[in-house]
Amino acid sequence: MASPVQILIVEDDEIISNLISVILEKKGYAVAGKVMTGEDAIMKAAEYQPDLVLMDISLAGALDGITAAQYIYSIFRIPVIFLTGQCDDAILTRAKAAEPYGFLLKPFTSNEIVSNIEIALYNHTIRKRYFDKAALWDMKKIMAALESVIITDTRGRIIFLNPYSCRLLDILEKDALAQPLRKVLILVNKLTGERINDPALDVIRDKIVVSYELNTVLVSLANKKRFVALTARPVKDDKNEMIGVSIQIREKTLTEIKMAEKV
Repeated sequence: MASPVQILIVEDDEIISNLISVILEKKGYAVAGKVMTGEDAIMKAAEYQPDLVLMDISLAGALDGITAAQYIYSIFRIPVIFLTGQCDDAILTRAKAAEPYGFLLKPFTSNEIVSNIEIALYNHTIRKRYFDKAALWDMKKIMAALESVIITDTRGRIIFLNPYSCRLLDILEKDALAQPLRKVLILVNKLTGERINDPALDVIRDKIVVSYELNTVLVSLANKKRFVALTARPVKDDKNEMIGVSIQIREKTLTEIKMAEKV
């Protein structure tokens, strides 16, 4: 027996969110989760890997639904259907750029939700044949990785971090999301004692890959010091436009540290 389609609901009106949840479950879909902000939508999309996201456009928080949808589709390749109570030309123009699979105006009926979901799932099945599989992020591996993976937007604000990042930085996920990277990632040059530039802002400014290998010390918010190797690179969408920065941080082994001291 096939597993039910998993759908993530992103809606900051609890009454509407609960109504959608009831409709979906009555129609045989499974609700993967319900969240109220764009930041949480990205994190839960990575964690749950739902088959589809129903996304309200107007959300509280640092990221609206359109911005969150752009990251969810570009990075995770999860289809998104927009929900909105208003639709002017400006909203429609921004929404189209996020490549949604549907657009529902409130109030909507259960039949409208179901028909949009089924069409979106079918179109996504067709579109997946043309995805560049080498460019897709393996979120299961990233979530389980024993190295830090952080993604920022083009303003240097954290929009995703895997569980290991929270342990490395000594910070809770909720306290890190939407914060400027420079507030939670403190890098120091061991030889000079000076703080190293925010790698995300360097990538955003110069549009290049930035690496720190030698004499790089990460100071966590609990003041724990670790030798690390870091690489930051642009994250691009299907149009080859930069939409953010990915930062990978690996804690160095004792052998690596000793070898570096001999150089």
